[in-house]
Amino acid sequence: MLENKIRNNPKPNQKQYHLMFFTFNFFRKKPRVYTKIESHIYGIIIELLKVASTDINVDELGGKYYLSNEEQHFKVTILSNDYVIRLTNTHDSVAEKYDKVFVEDVLRAVKEEKHRRMEVVYDSITNSIEKMAERLHNRLIESNEQESKAVRRLETKHVKSTKRAN
Repeated sequence: MLENKIRNNPKPNQKQYHLMFFTFNFFRKKPRVYTKIESHIYGIIIELLKVASTDINVDELGGKYYLSNEEQHFKVTILSNDYVIRLTNTHDSVAEKYDKVFVEDVLRAVKEEKHRRMEVVYDSITNSIEKMAERLHNRLIESNEQESKAVRRLETKHVKSTKRAN
């Protein structure tokens, strides 16, 4: 009904405009506000991800994500199917079930960092392969030039020896 009024009336009045604005605001995703504990855990995980010595291991099929930093004696296990996060240090181990949205946000951060690290490794490997290919190419060019010189020498020797025989 509202759609018909809007289509028929190219300039919506104030009430119609307010209704349209409210409808769009209603569907817009509101930013998630974490609890104090969730914010603290999120901060810990983000700080662990920033440290290069933190290992990230993933079991996609089991929905398990592992972060471990042996230097700081700290481990995080995220069970995405159950929305459980386990924090472990040398003294304690605590596992709690958290809100689905919170766990998905944590997983998004872990996956982004894992992807970033994979890109760094990929770029490094690509650069190494390109350098090896360039060296191989240069070596092939050199060996072809040396073979060409050797063939020319053989040809000139062969020509000289045939002239002597005549």
